[in-house]
Amino acid sequence: MNPRPTICFLTGTLDALAGAERVTAVIANGLARRGWQVRILCLWSQNTQYTLDSSIRLDALHSKRPSFKSRYIETVLGIRRYVADHQIDILISVDTMLTLFTLPACFRLPVRQIAWEHCNFDQDLGRRSRRLARRLAARFFERVVVLTARDRARWHACLNPANPVEVISNPLPFKPPESSPMPHSRTVLAVGRLTEAKGFDVLLRAWKQVAMAYPGWKLRIVGEGECRAELERLRDQLELSDSVTLPGATSQITNEYSDADIFCLSSRFEGFGMVLIEAMAFGLPVVSTDCETGPREILQDGKNALLAPVNDSEALAGRIMQLVADDALRQQIARGGAATVRRYMPDLVLESWERLLLAPNA
Repeated sequence: MNPRPTICFLTGTLDALAGAERVTAVIANGLARRGWQVRILCLWSQNTQYTLDSSIRLDALHSKRPSFKSRYIETVLGIRRYVADHQIDILISVDTMLTLFTLPACFRLPVRQIAWEHCNFDQDLGRRSRRLARRLAARFFERVVVLTARDRARWHACLNPANPVEVISNPLPFKPPESSPMPHSRTVLAVGRLTEAKGFDVLLRAWKQVAMAYPGWKLRIVGEGECRAELERLRDQLELSDSVTLPGATSQITNEYSDADIFCLSSRFEGFGMVLIEAMAFGLPVVSTDCETGPREILQDGKNALLAPVNDSEALAGRIMQLVADDALRQQIARGGAATVRRYMPDLVLESWERLLLAPNA
């Protein structure tokens, strides 16, 4: 085999502003710039929200998201043709759910398969098929890549995989600023899809207490999702319209970090929590729920973040108010965060990927 095998990332789409999609672009770009031949195959839409290296070829099986129940066989055959026609050596499924397509698609083809899990092992997002897909990946794939040591332990304990499960964390997706002067906008920033998992309802209830104690401060929740209407109703019921904005998703997320004073993650659970290292890179002190899997591995209470229990709006409000009230504490936590970010610089993460890709077949 060529010492630099041809890699293909298989993903749902890159036409979405979301964590897994963004990190796929970051890793693909990094490998391409290191001399790897990289392709990205989307199940639908050849559009992308991310800038890709000019050497990367982006293709799609369907122009828009299809019903995979009715077009399952067509999709499986499409993946098989693509892998064979383009002589793909390594196929990386950017979601273990894709195992349900790639396992039959690559049957008896000379292709190495890697499953890249972005979800917390103990969350199946309401889909039994995700549990099945994980079992298949553990049994038949050369490697499974997870984001945290805790998730690796869960995979080994619950699924007894045929091959080792590798831990490769997500990288910081952009170059951190040269300096991060503390803004004075009196803004607390939260970033993520407007879904139940992100706990923004808990954050709004916490913010009611913060707004009463510190009326000059603002909360900005950046993201889009199916819970928008529900969150807007809750904001209005709590009479927080003057201090809370939900501006939607943005491709210029670095501007949001630059303009904020504090970052808050209120999630009920996370796969990794890339927004934490992004915020830290911009010098923001962090308040977070102590949720699995990422935050508990990334954060240390009182050192690089202030932590609160999951689903506890009162405790979350208390931790936010500690930072609001204490400029010295904000600077202390921000310094701890800046030191943490060094572990997630892209070059270190890319080296881990290269070691995996160049390893002999398991």
